[in-house]
Amino acid sequence: MRHHLSGRQLSRNSSHRHALLRSLSVSLLRYETIRTTIPKAKELRRVVEPLITLAKEDGVSRRRLAFDRLRDDKAVGVLFTELGPRFKSRPGGYLRILKIGFRVGDSAPMAIVQLLDQPEKVAEKKEPRTTA
Repeated sequence: MRHHLSGRQLSRNSSHRHALLRSLSVSLLRYETIRTTIPKAKELRRVVEPLITLAKEDGVSRRRLAFDRLRDDKAVGVLFTELGPRFKSRPGGYLRILKIGFRVGDSAPMAIVQLLDQPEKVAEKKEPRTTA
């Protein structure tokens, strides 16, 4: 019986699953948009959203807790300097999961995972190429 066993197994043992979710978390915090399968995206939400909530207030103990879960200095820095203040007024629901179809090789359902309220990137104007 599966009493009190929450979360998806993702066809991996526990150490592989923790490493996978840690890697996906660091990638999401670094790039703010990633592409993965739907089950991994839904499991990733359970890891990243508590970290963002933790980062709403800065402190040494909170940074140490985040580093313990992420093991990446840059990701912890981004979490506390950019994402924590950005989501200060939002009471939760920091991620968006968009279904994008199926993967070509094995027809796995794919999704794009995005952080909400992304700053708009200013598109650089490219000068038209002149042919001589």
